[in-house]
Amino acid sequence: MKRTGSAVWQGGLKDGKGTVSTESGVLASVPYSFSKRFGDEKGTNPEELIGAAHASCFSMALSLVLGEAGMTADEIATSAAVTVEPSDGGFSITAVHLTVKAKIPGASDEAFQKAAEGAKAGCPVSKVLNANITMDATLES
Repeated sequence: MKRTGSAVWQGGLKDGKGTVSTESGVLASVPYSFSKRFGDEKGTNPEELIGAAHASCFSMALSLVLGEAGMTADEIATSAAVTVEPSDGGFSITAVHLTVKAKIPGASDEAFQKAAEGAKAGCPVSKVLNANITMDATLES
């Protein structure tokens, strides 16, 4: 299985602009720029997209791990905060913090925490990121 994302950039780093698209068409020529990435201008950027990819991947991985343990979540809500810092004359993604809230009928907090740690380690996006991945996982009633 392969999935494709693409981008087109025009101009210099700070005055240029680009668009990002996905094979599925969910994103189609969505604008991005330096000011959207590093400034206050609203719009998407690579780190936001990585955060969305990580949150969605983790939620699906947690669903898998829970199912293997005989549990089914009513809801898994995950956000991923991606940290970008200056590094070696450029920038690096140094950390991702996952915040997870789940409603799982009949689950103990111990079983949930074990499943969440397994999902964090097993999520394909977690595996590809060269960043410190931390997590707060809350089982809601």
